[in-house]
Amino acid sequence: MGVLGFTVKRFDTFFHIKNKFRRQISCVYTQNRGLSSDYTNNDSILPVLIVGAGPVGLVLSVLLTKLGVKCAVLERSTTFSKHPQAHFINNRSMEVFRKLDGLAEEIQRSQPPVELWRKFIYCTSLTGSVIGSVDHMQTQDFDHISSPVSVAHFSQYKLNALLIKQLEAIGFTICGHEGLNHRHLAEREILMGHSCISAEPNNNFINVTTSSVKEGKHIENQIPCRFLVGADGAGSTVRNLVGIEMRGEKDIQKLVSVHFLSRELGQYLMYEKPGMLFFIFNPGAIGVLVAHDLKQGEFILQMPFYPPQQKFEDFTSETCKGLIFKLVGRELADINVVDIKPWVMHAEVAEKYLACDNRIILAGDAAHRFPPAGGFGMNTGIQDAHNLAWKLAAIIKGIAPVSILPTYEMERRPIAIFNTDLSIQNFQAAMAVPAALGLDPATANSVHQVINNTVGSILPSTIQKTLLDGIFSLGRAQLSDFVLNENNPLGSSRLAKVRRIFEEGKSLQLQFPAEDLGFRYREGALVPEIDSEGAPVKPEPPTGRRREYIPSADPGSRLPHMNVKLLSEVKKEVIISTLDLISGDKLEFLLIIAPIDSSYRLALTVLKVANEHNISVKVCVMWPNGSVNGDARTNTSLAPWENYVDVVEVRQPSNSSSWWDICKMTHRGAILVRPDDHIAWRVKSAVVGDIRVEMKRVFSTILGL
Repeated sequence: MGVLGFTVKRFDTFFHIKNKFRRQISCVYTQNRGLSSDYTNNDSILPVLIVGAGPVGLVLSVLLTKLGVKCAVLERSTTFSKHPQAHFINNRSMEVFRKLDGLAEEIQRSQPPVELWRKFIYCTSLTGSVIGSVDHMQTQDFDHISSPVSVAHFSQYKLNALLIKQLEAIGFTICGHEGLNHRHLAEREILMGHSCISAEPNNNFINVTTSSVKEGKHIENQIPCRFLVGADGAGSTVRNLVGIEMRGEKDIQKLVSVHFLSRELGQYLMYEKPGMLFFIFNPGAIGVLVAHDLKQGEFILQMPFYPPQQKFEDFTSETCKGLIFKLVGRELADINVVDIKPWVMHAEVAEKYLACDNRIILAGDAAHRFPPAGGFGMNTGIQDAHNLAWKLAAIIKGIAPVSILPTYEMERRPIAIFNTDLSIQNFQAAMAVPAALGLDPATANSVHQVINNTVGSILPSTIQKTLLDGIFSLGRAQLSDFVLNENNPLGSSRLAKVRRIFEEGKSLQLQFPAEDLGFRYREGALVPEIDSEGAPVKPEPPTGRRREYIPSADPGSRLPHMNVKLLSEVKKEVIISTLDLISGDKLEFLLIIAPIDSSYRLALTVLKVANEHNISVKVCVMWPNGSVNGDARTNTSLAPWENYVDVVEVRQPSNSSSWWDICKMTHRGAILVRPDDHIAWRVKSAVVGDIRVEMKRVFSTILGL
């Protein structure tokens, strides 16, 4: 609470700090100024400082450390939150976690069984009748044809705990109230209870001022860093300090989030109607229950909230218990309300991701705020970190200039805009069911707005609240058993409409494989392809419905997954994914070729050109299904280079497509993959012209050399 108090206390100086900072930016920086070589010689300047110890900041710190980049984390809270928050981890994020020393496997072991969370259930109460349910897991979600790993249902605070465990295993320490005591912040530290209150650019670094409270006193410290990453959430201090605005739709809905525990409720739902989300509609209350863990009895209840007539202070623990009992359909003997929080749903993306000559960078919720429908928030942020990590490492290791960083914004911002549109569509789909039942949320918001714009300035607040509550009670009366039953013509019609929504896939969706795995960077650190008319290929607009993933080897796409075996161990049962061929422990590109003479010659040239620019490249020779030897040929063809691997296709089933067919290429082609698994360049058949000239152009385009 001391940190929160200090934030409020310093609010009057905030705009002075921000305006001063803006003036400094305008007078200190010129476009594309080079970075001083003083960085590489000054150990007191931290290469990367990350503000925010949520999933995005922690994942970024793991990725950077594995790539050999010194970094530290600043967190304003004194403890890690136990509020469950995000909980759905999509395929692509799980693929990133597979590279973090078994994190994906630990999540899969620790999460609830999929049978307990695969459905969304719509009901009149948790112990009452079911209006309908939707199973969001399909057969292909488990067969690992599209991805080597399945989605997961795992609370954010539990994910944070696993990430902290990983960081401690690689040498990170967590520092608390003792603070810096005017010492330099060391690499591999997570500094808790320290707020970022200013970030001032100098010629050679960003000077970050932190504030903490020790024994009732406010203490400030200076932390010089080469790059500052704001991964500090939707209300990002870093974003506000540099004056970056959010663009999009604000204040879509105000809600109250109630975190509570009840093993009694968990046990009942586990055996009677297991699910992840419960949409509950009855005359007494309306809400959405997120079952984070039925076995542990951990839940989050989300309820709409209409200030100023409804005050957050009115949602006391006892009031929330009463609302929960109405939604459950009976009282619970063991209920424990842990936390109650208000929050506002937005659909916004930052106008830019970079500031101060690309030295201050936004990631995660600091850069984009989505409705929770579809779980895009945390997942998009994790993929921000994956995109950013290798680029920061390339700069700090001297492989790429700082001018590569604008490609982070060029690639990730369009994805955030796309995901914003998709999450809005999915949120609107979530509203289709209550609207079909006669409870159109748009009508509720309109009624609230009318009250605010008309009698709001005339009537006392108590009368306004009574009026609003009365109108909402009349609306909820349509959910009574008398109306909502098959014998009532109106109720029967409404229930039939709801069933059609479910059958046509027009309700809230959980998975979007085409978007989760198939998102593609159209420009950036890659060599783009153009269509036959010379124009860049445009993405398909979102539909708001589930679409299946179609593998693609187009530049900017994530490398398709296929099971392979090491050719040297082909008789063993060990199977890996093509995604496993990209290292998570070093900054390395992957070149995939077929075992033919022209491709070996291409690989030799790629290795030579890359070596001239201090770029590490590993060659993967993809042998057709059924091959049992041939690695000696690769050894001879690529000598004296040794950074290669021979793999053989494992087709599932055996008559399925070959690797080159999946990629829609001939076996004379080649694919160059970036350290973040995305394709940087490909040639469908063979390079035309001087191979060396072409590969120098390719690496220059990718890295901005």
